Amino acid sequence: MKKTTFEITKMDCPSEENLIRMKLDGISSIANLDFDIPNRKLTVFHSGESDQIEKSVIELNLGGKKISTEQTDQTEFNENTNQKKLLWSVLAINFAFFIIEMTTGIISKSMGLVADSLDMLADSFVYGISLFAVGGTLIKKKRIAKLAGYFQITLAIIGFVEVLRRFFGDEKLPDFSTMIIVSIFALIANGICLYILQKSKSKEEAHMKASMIFTSNDIVINLGVILAGFMVNWLNSSKPDLIIGTIVFALVIQGAFRILKLSK
Repeated sequence: MKKTTFEITKMDCPSEENLIRMKLDGISSIANLDFDIPNRKLTVFHSGESDQIEKSVIELNLGGKKISTEQTDQTEFNENTNQKKLLWSVLAINFAFFIIEMTTGIISKSMGLVADSLDMLADSFVYGISLFAVGGTLIKKKRIAKLAGYFQITLAIIGFVEVLRRFFGDEKLPDFSTMIIVSIFALIANGICLYILQKSKSKEEAHMKASMIFTSNDIVINLGVILAGFMVNWLNSSKPDLIIGTIVFALVIQGAFRILKLSK
């Protein structure tokens, strides 16, 4: 048995962990994956060479880089029997907030909330693909990934078009208080998802490290929408909302391309 350690600089929340799990799912030489999200490290226990594993990690464009490969005597691993239940929990939270943010975003005329709702939907896709892939064939997983990726890109492009329309049009100011309040609840929801998934790994991780929360992409986005809400009120302009919306739509498209890589 060999142990190969990777540094993955853009792995900052559990949805990226699931992307990597799905990408490596078809490699038979892998015995176990050990994720360390706070330190952005992945340790792969495997037989044979690590070339195929390294190639798959790099293909996801998450800043993956092999650090070392060494022999190990470890052959037994603690499997998480509650993984499916945990995935359903975080899927439900993310999808619920997709509905909440999309609805309140449309009502309050906030593109920041609409964009963040798509980011929540993107995470839901990742968890959903993981669930449907359990016990399913690799072909089935790839089909679902392809549909999810293209659907996500389509929604993000529609969002970009709407941002441009509002930028050049005379649109009513978004409701800054709705932006702030809903984003605070989304921030809490993301924190809960991160806590649920990280707590499941081991008893030692029952209490999250602060770095684990605040390096998470989703939570940075939530903070960005909250800041945009304050800026809308302060400047009496919709531009901060449109700017954060554009940034998040770009991140959603980037995430969609990562999902599409799973379908290849």
